[in-house]
Formats: sequence, C-alpha cells, structure tokens
Amino acid sequence: MADKTAILSVGIDVGTSTTQVVFSKLQMDNAGGYFSVPRVAIVDKEVVYKSEVYMTPLKTDVLIDTDALRDIVAAEFRKAGYRPEDTDSGAVIITGESARKENSDAVLKSLSDFAGDFVVSAAGPDMESLIAGKGSGAWQYSMDHHCRVANLDIGGGTTNVVLFEDGETLARGCLDIGGRLICMNPQGIITKVSPAAAVMAQAAGVSVSVGDRCDELKLTAVTRQMAAALNAYLGVGTKDIDAILRQIKTPGSSDFPVPEKVQAVFFSGGVADLIYHESADTWAYGDIGVLLGRAIRESRLFTDFQKMEPGETIRATVVGAGTYTTTISGSTITYSDDIFPLKNIPVIKLDEELQEACFAGETEPVIRRIQWVLGQNDEEHFILAMPGKRNPGYTEMKRAAASIRQIMDRVQPPGEPILLVIESDIAKAMGQMIRQQPDLKRQVVAIDSIHVEDGEYVDMGKPMMNGMVIPVVVKTLIFG
Repeated sequence: MADKTAILSVGIDVGTSTTQVVFSKLQMDNAGGYFSVPRVAIVDKEVVYKSEVYMTPLKTDVLIDTDALRDIVAAEFRKAGYRPEDTDSGAVIITGESARKENSDAVLKSLSDFAGDFVVSAAGPDMESLIAGKGSGAWQYSMDHHCRVANLDIGGGTTNVVLFEDGETLARGCLDIGGRLICMNPQGIITKVSPAAAVMAQAAGVSVSVGDRCDELKLTAVTRQMAAALNAYLGVGTKDIDAILRQIKTPGSSDFPVPEKVQAVFFSGGVADLIYHESADTWAYGDIGVLLGRAIRESRLFTDFQKMEPGETIRATVVGAGTYTTTISGSTITYSDDIFPLKNIPVIKLDEELQEACFAGETEPVIRRIQWVLGQNDEEHFILAMPGKRNPGYTEMKRAAASIRQIMDRVQPPGEPILLVIESDIAKAMGQMIRQQPDLKRQVVAIDSIHVEDGEYVDMGKPMMNGMVIPVVVKTLIFG
C-alpha cells in the first residue's frame, strides 16, 4: 500500500456500569517501504462521533439484556448518520463484571454484525488493565517522559491497575473495587451488596445489608476502606491489609507486586470523573460511586503522586480496529488445503528471548506466556508469531519444530490447528518439520514475510497463484 488510506471504524465498549459507542476515521500508511516487509501503520486517528454514556442494560444480576444493548447500538448508528455497511472495521470489547455475565458470548455475537469486519473480544482483567492504561494516555506518557506510571481504571465492579515504565508493562492486576458494589433505590433503600463490598464493610467495622436504609457515615467508612486497599496496592498507607487484598482480588487477574518509585498516577473509568470533579449529589447514580471518588481524592493516592488527568476518563476505551491488507504472504509457506478461510484469529507473538527459548528446546517459559494470554481472552484458536532467524541450522530448526509441537499439545485442545506466522522466510521448512513430528494429528499453517504484533488479529484467505501465497488481513485495536 503506497498511498495513505482512510477507513471508518467503530468501537463498542460494554462495561459493568456503562456502554458507549465511538466512531473514528483512521489514516493508514505503509511504513515498511518498497523493499521491506510491508508494515501498514495507523498514522492518524480522528474521533468523529461519541455516543452518550449509557447504563449497561441488565435483565438480572448475571444476564445482560442483549436486545436492549442492540437497540442502544442501533440508535447510535442512526444518530451518527452511519449504517452498519458504512463501517470498514470495528471492535466490540466486553469488560469488567460484564465479561463474567452468563450471556457475554451471546452479547458479542449479537453486536458483531454492526460492521463489515469486526474484532470481538471479552477482555480478562489483566487485558482490560492494559486497554485502559493505553486508552487513558498513561502508556504514552510513560514513553514520552521516560518514567514509571500507574493507571487505575475504576469502574462499576472492578479497579484495573497497570504499571508502565518507558512504554514497557511492568505489572497488571485487578481488585473487586468499584462504584456499583453497593446500590440503592430512589427511596434510599440498599438493593445490592456485592461479596467484595461485604468484605470491605466487615473490615471497616460496619454492617451493610440489602434492605437497610442508606447511612452515609457507614457507606463512607466502606469506601474509605476501599481507598485504603488501593493505597496499599500501590505501596502507600497501611501495610496490614494483605488478607483483604487477597479476598477482593479479581478472579483471573495476575499478582501485582507492590511497586516502587511510581512517579505519576492516572485515574480512568466512571469513578475517575468523580475523583477529579466532585458531584454535589451523593446518591446521583444510585450507588457508592460519588463516595468512592471522594474517598480516593482524600487519600494518599491523590496526594503522594503526581496526578495526571486523562483527556478522557470514562471514555478511555477501545475506539475501533484498523484493518489493512498486507497484500500476500511470502511464497515459502506450508499449509493444509481445507482449513481456509480463517477469520479474526488473535496473535500471540514471542519476543526474541522467548523465541530463543523455543529454538533451544526450553518450552516452559513459552507455555506460561501463552497460557496467560489465553486466560485473558478465553480463546482456543490463536496464531503463534515470532520474528524468526536468518539461516538457522538444521539441528536448531528441528529442535524448534519439536518445541512448537510440545507447546501446542500443552496449550491447545486436541485437533486445534497449529498456526504460525514467522517474519523471516523459514516458514515452509518449519511447517514441514512440524508436520513430520510423530503422531501429529493437527493441521499446520506456517506463513512468512508478514509482520504482526502481539494482540493483533489476522484473517487468512484461500491460497492464490496456484497455491503459492496466502492473502492476509491484519487488524489492530485502536485505543482512545
């Protein structure tokens, strides 16, 4: 692609408390040059329409109202002046407690027909932390200022925390702390107390139960306990609440080591607005969000670090997916004929260190990395990508092929295909060596001369030019 190309992309974010729709125009250009591997990059992004922020519609505490959600998205398409067929790409991301709702898969499927080519994903807590940290600007700030930055994305049900340093992710974690863990009706009667909120109430020495009348002093004590937990998570304030942190750790999230030398803190998510800008109405949202924002603003989180207010707080989210065609694969490829086409396959890319481990026959570090990613996305299909080596020896290649087979046997169900993308032109030899592994009952696709990054999604079409090459589409999530 020699010339710049513009596409219209839509991002739909379904969170614990809120749902929103964003339309963006994305400018893409080939940054790879004429004589190198094509690498189309997003060179400019313009948000052209933002929906209002809706309360995520629920049928019950564990069921999202799929029909109501579709109605919201359809209405926003009309307000924005677009039809589904106008969009070139898009992303549906379901996060927070919504990702744990019983019908979250049905929600993703019901929304995925609102654009021609959608990426859909239920983000696990660690992945959501990364999404929020990029969306708030914390990741970019850490690169621009060469410093250590934390982002706390405080929503209705969870607080996702990520730590960046100079663009690198040092740690990520998640706690069940949020503004809608305790809810009340317009008459001031408590209608919901989540298990995590009950833990916090007990730690604060107060009793809060469904059916009680709201007591601002008691609920303030609960939210101050929540703020104290977040303080301890970032290494300030009380040190004696490790047991509480273990009880409210979000299932599926990583351990978060207490960080040192954090220079700046960003707050994003729905509660962030209430941290930076206090609401005069304590019960404005029928929950404890206003009290939680106030408790955090009065805590050491707000006084001990340089505070950075994102350009967007509640909207620090995915805004779409840039779709671009990397013409064709290289011609040194291996594949099984009847497997194509393949759509929206997530990429797990090995860095140089993990690739070296693979070529050395050390499979455990690679297995741990893949299992973590799969745990975040609830995927079974994935593409294993690596930069590849120039002119590796036969013994080295044979060892790597055996490693890849062992890795896939550990991390994938039987019968799932082995999908490889290698940037250097060794895919054909690697694929053939994998297929020669004894008792292999998997299809193998190995293509090269394609540059992909971790977290992207790939489509592969049917082979072309007498089976010599494969058309490939790579999709990149774009963050607000």
